[in-house]
Amino acid sequence: MADYALLILPSTNRVYADSSVALTVAELEVFNQSVVDGRIGDIARTELAGVPYVTFSADALDETDIAYLANLSSMYALFRLDGKLLEPVHLHRLDAFDSDLITILKYQGKTNELFTKLLLNVTLMSSARARDMLEHRLTVLDPMCGRGTTLNQAIMYGYDAAGIDLDQKDFEAYAAFLQTWLKRKRIKHHAEVVKVRRDKQHLGRKLQASIGLSKESYKAGDALSLTYVNADTTRARDFHRPESVDLIVTDAPYGVQHGSRAGQTLQRTPLELLREATPAWAKLLRPGGSIGIAVNTNVAPRADTLEILAHAGLDPLDDGPYRAFEHRVDQAIIRDIVIARKP
Repeated sequence: MADYALLILPSTNRVYADSSVALTVAELEVFNQSVVDGRIGDIARTELAGVPYVTFSADALDETDIAYLANLSSMYALFRLDGKLLEPVHLHRLDAFDSDLITILKYQGKTNELFTKLLLNVTLMSSARARDMLEHRLTVLDPMCGRGTTLNQAIMYGYDAAGIDLDQKDFEAYAAFLQTWLKRKRIKHHAEVVKVRRDKQHLGRKLQASIGLSKESYKAGDALSLTYVNADTTRARDFHRPESVDLIVTDAPYGVQHGSRAGQTLQRTPLELLREATPAWAKLLRPGGSIGIAVNTNVAPRADTLEILAHAGLDPLDDGPYRAFEHRVDQAIIRDIVIARKP
């Protein structure tokens, strides 16, 4: 049995930083249940020399275990405890691109990128594809993707990404950002905005991009796929085949008038939108796939959201660490994560 100490990544968002230790404890427990076979115990917040850590004990973790844990959303460094000494553990993260892909965009109402990574992680760990995290290319859909934080995190992991959002300004901002970023980084790619038509009807616009993980792989025809459709999310089945995505990861509208959710909030309440859209989303999930939704419980109570997911034929996960993700964002937003899996 060995003891470990996980150092939390500093956050520029003070409120999120205050919640990050508790969120990391819950996230680590989900990883423990899914890919570490329950071999981690004694997970707790511990202060070492006045600095907060998440400590835990485990039978000696092998390279694969460490490779999974290296991707914890708030992981800054991992140490093995040896008496009063901290022995650094080498971490090899999935990150396929430079971190500014995630961090460079700043705008009012942006979801903290560490939380977006946590939401993606917990959704993945709750699916039948959890053990595929390290070596297989999964497909992630954000059906209310705004300015694309989830899409960026998905391609950062080397996954295919798909997004849908009704807000025209968000679509245009993301299309401009991604194409500029890819060119500036000199990443082999092809990206363009095209019109989506079916039966001579105009359904919306779509950003479609193929992105090389390396020059060699791109030349060989192996590239990540990213699409972003500027359309109403309730029409998701018009743009994606049934059972074509592994994970659905999204922020439901928080019911506040700022950022990328203002247009949707004015049209319908968060629960109304979820009731209308979730059945279509569920059709897109492959069997064993999972959906993870971040909600403001002030306007979309957890119990109501779970009921909507169950009504769509999904199996909600609502015990243990899944009930430990609630945290305050500001005076108007108490955020929680709701997870369900497709049988």
